[in-house]
Amino acid sequence: MADSSRTSVLTSQQDDFPRWYQDVLEKAELAENVPVRGTMVIRPYAYGLWERMQAEVDGRIKATGAENVDLPLFIPQSYLEREPSMSKVSAPNLP
Repeated sequence: MADSSRTSVLTSQQDDFPRWYQDVLEKAELAENVPVRGTMVIRPYAYGLWERMQAEVDGRIKATGAENVDLPLFIPQSYLEREPSMSKVSAPNLP
């Protein structure tokens, strides 16, 4: 008997794009949700796709003479408060 989660119909993109995207990730077995809100486990095939995309973009960036930089994912509020004029220029929607 076929696995019903893999053969069921996808949510319509037009009706609910976020749900459609989640359906694609789940049915293609690219990623799965975990108990920590906002996080997912990226499965091997999806990670391989990610690595190939990174390599392609990296080549294009380096071809222009630019260099990669790694920035922190989280910026402490105190850093933003230190330079309030800069945070309003570069990120006007920050508190």
